[in-house]
Amino acid sequence: MLSSPLPTINALKQPTSDAWIEQAIANLDIILLDHSHCERKAAGVAINFMFRYPSNSKMVRELTAIAREELEHFELVNQWLERRNIRLAPLSAPPYGAGLKTQVRSQEPARFLDNLLVTGLIEARSHERLGLLAANCPEPELAKFYRALMASEARHFGTYWVLADTYFEREIVMQRLDELAIVESELLATLHPEPRIHS
Repeated sequence: MLSSPLPTINALKQPTSDAWIEQAIANLDIILLDHSHCERKAAGVAINFMFRYPSNSKMVRELTAIAREELEHFELVNQWLERRNIRLAPLSAPPYGAGLKTQVRSQEPARFLDNLLVTGLIEARSHERLGLLAANCPEPELAKFYRALMASEARHFGTYWVLADTYFEREIVMQRLDELAIVESELLATLHPEPRIHS
């Protein structure tokens, strides 16, 4: 029976469907491989913020910690891949990330705000989906692993949200977050045929 764990981060407009849970549980090896890619990309995103906005000292400090943690998670997921004899290999990306990227405005400072909020939404969705994997995974040890990573995803969302709230007016942040969250849920409304963390 499918079950949902803790409440999701309220920035998300729609919960993940049961169809995604079923797809993910039936393809745990692919989900693990994609999870590895997600952790690596998340570290890269944090580092890219620091390259683009190096004078924002609060952001640099916060995202240095996130990049370090994402790389630690990358290593932990890769250890699972080794245990299951899954080779690191490329995977085609679902439309989720590219779809969110199209919403990012090109002119500063709007670009900075949008990137912070889009990254935060991805972390919020990751929190929800790792929680669903933890609650539904038939392998207790792997379920425990997913459960252990949930809190960090929520923390990362919180960091990106606080940074947005630090550099921009609260009303502007809330309005834009609401707009982007609608798009985020719409991108996941149709299940991608290939199992992915964000399919």
